[in-house]
Amino acid sequence: MRSRTADWFECKIRYEKTMEDGLQKKVLETYVVDALSFTEAEQRIMEEMSSYISGEFQVNDIKRATYREIFFSDEEMADRWYKAKLQFITIDEKTEKEKRSNVNYLVQAGTLNGAVKNLDEVMGGTMIDYVIAAVSETTLMDVFEYKKKEQPEEKPEYES
Repeated sequence: MRSRTADWFECKIRYEKTMEDGLQKKVLETYVVDALSFTEAEQRIMEEMSSYISGEFQVNDIKRATYREIFFSDEEMADRWYKAKLQFITIDEKTEKEKRSNVNYLVQAGTLNGAVKNLDEVMGGTMIDYVIAAVSETTLMDVFEYKKKEQPEEKPEYES
C-alpha cells in the first residue's frame, strides 16, 4: 500500500463502447488524474484515454477532486476505488473540547473490507487519532498518477 498526495481532478469521458454482446453503447465514465491545472488535467486524460479508446471520445467534465491522498494497492484483486471519509480527532487547547475534522481519501481495494483494512494499515502507522466515518464504493474506472517521463541517457563525449 502506497499513498500519494497531489492535486487530483475527476474527468468524465463520453464515448461509444463495444459491449460484450457486440452492440455499441454510449457510456460516460469517470477517471482521476493528477495535474497542476484544469488544462493539464484535460491534456493528461486525453493522452491516457487515447491508448485505451480506439474511436472518438470527448471530455465532458473536469472538476477538482476532494481527496487529500490516494492510497494505491499492489494487490492483484484490488480493482475498485472506495471513497473514505475519516475524522481526525484533536482537543482544542482553549476549550478542552474534542474537535473532529473531516478528510476524504480514495482507497484502492478489491472489497469494502479490504478498503477498511488498507486504511487502517496506512493510518495505523501514524500518531493521528481518527475514526472512519464512511467508506463507499465509487464509480471511478481508474486513477492515473503522474509518472515522470524517462529522459534518454546522455553519453559523455570523450576527448581523443
